[in-house]
Amino acid sequence: MIANVAIYKWCLITFSILWLAGCSDQSWRTTSISDIMPDLDFELVDENGEAVTDDEYLGNPTLLYFGFTYCPDVCPNTLSRLATAIGQLDAEVRDDIRVLFVSVDPGRDTPEVLSRYTDAFGPQFIGLSGDNSALDAVTKRYRVTYSYGEEDSDGNYDVTHSSAVFAFDQNGEAQFMIRDTDSMQDIVSDLDQLVAEE
Repeated sequence: MIANVAIYKWCLITFSILWLAGCSDQSWRTTSISDIMPDLDFELVDENGEAVTDDEYLGNPTLLYFGFTYCPDVCPNTLSRLATAIGQLDAEVRDDIRVLFVSVDPGRDTPEVLSRYTDAFGPQFIGLSGDNSALDAVTKRYRVTYSYGEEDSDGNYDVTHSSAVFAFDQNGEAQFMIRDTDSMQDIVSDLDQLVAEE
């Protein structure tokens, strides 16, 4: 009888440990930000000129990236890599992902410009922007910096900005960060797991 009780207790403890292990935080191949980055939260304007908040995108895994359409290399390269990674997911889930491209250059990136730009990367890509106050609020929230260079004689200027992509689950909770040094294999794996958690 004592032996049976001991076996029962051992089985119960083992089951509890395995159950808790299954409930532990997700481990990502890219950089985990679940404990250091706040939930998705913003008030911006979309590529249709409509005011939107983060609530519009809850229910879908969401990627958040800051840049500008006149960017000569980093932005198109990053968005192209994301489009390629999303394209490697199963067809039935790839449309669940939303990629929010937040322009930090509202002077040139009008809603029409943003719409044309994001259309080139796929239906999952949505352009957002806002006035400087709105942009400062959201970039400060995610510890992103941006600044404007000097205008040349034609009125052109460069914009420096952070290049990280922040990934949020369907509840708007921060999960991982994609850097330009992450491999395509790791990005696809993490996106696949992010979508699978829906």
